[in-house]
Amino acid sequence: MKESYSHQNPTCDERDMWMKKYRIAIVGCGSMANTWVDYALQREDAEIVALVDIKQEFAQAMAGKRGLQCPTFTDLRMAIKETDANLVFDVTIPESHFHVAVTSMREGCNVFGEKPMAATLDACNEIIRVSEQTGRSHTTMQNRRFDPRIRAFEQLIASGTIGKPGYAGADFFLGPHFGGFRDVMDSPLLLDMSIHTFDQVRLILGSDPVSVYCHEYNPPGSWYMGNASAICIFEMSDGSVFCYRGSWCAEGAPTSWEASWRVTGEKGTAIWDGQGSPYAEVVAPALAGEWMHKYVRVDAEVKPAAHTYHFGCLDEMFASLEEGRRAETDCRDNIHSMAMVLGAAESAKTGKKIDIADLYTVYV
Repeated sequence: MKESYSHQNPTCDERDMWMKKYRIAIVGCGSMANTWVDYALQREDAEIVALVDIKQEFAQAMAGKRGLQCPTFTDLRMAIKETDANLVFDVTIPESHFHVAVTSMREGCNVFGEKPMAATLDACNEIIRVSEQTGRSHTTMQNRRFDPRIRAFEQLIASGTIGKPGYAGADFFLGPHFGGFRDVMDSPLLLDMSIHTFDQVRLILGSDPVSVYCHEYNPPGSWYMGNASAICIFEMSDGSVFCYRGSWCAEGAPTSWEASWRVTGEKGTAIWDGQGSPYAEVVAPALAGEWMHKYVRVDAEVKPAAHTYHFGCLDEMFASLEEGRRAETDCRDNIHSMAMVLGAAESAKTGKKIDIADLYTVYV
């Protein structure tokens, strides 16, 4: 089903729409779609040409609420063909990401999608294969990369301030009472939230996962049906070890949503509490006879950004199209973050250490 829309005799406004470089079909018209709509509306080179949802009334409600004149659809393929869309924003539920991705790319559209890339690694591998086959790009929203503080933390480490990293640790302890689907998930922390922290560590260390051992559990007082806490040990491709300790049912003394970080290296330690500015403490010149070193504090330089989080990631996605390159969170990169999530879940299920490289195909 669709609302009628004709461009045989377009109005002036419709002619302007068809001249835009990026003709966007937004798929999934729930609350998260508002952020994506906000971004699209502030780009002079983009136009929202279609709203798609399995429930047309949701798409119609979004159009009315946001004052959009575009048609609404329940069928993605029809929406692309009827409007000549060339870019799809996928803001659907995770189980729909695979269908939206492959359909859109096969119809000639690039895809910018919400996390996770897909619900399984087989589906992620197929998305990459279709991207390779069609020449269309697929990029995943990893909004927490686009925080000036984590960029400063990354640069503090990449610049060699603490020397070669050997250990990275992230603590994530919060007690959100969301209600709804998370309360009945088998692994709410790992499958819904850990992707952010796992993607962050890949950015911070500039390395990818090699193996993982994960113990998942549900502590006393938990209001979740599934395991809401986990401890993971990852071996990374740079030789370092990453330890994730997390809980989504931890009441009191919460960490930041960005987690609390410690990275130790040859010459010192870098710290970020996820709230303030990152810093490092590095070994000061030694004095004769000292058995404990003194340390010098090095504060990271936090540079302002025009856009952060969702808008910052979308800026990067569009820049990649403009510059003819892969985006930072292109599917070929993001599958490494997905492998951390699904590898950890497999380890928790089997009680065994998992060789992550066996889980997916690497495309370069």
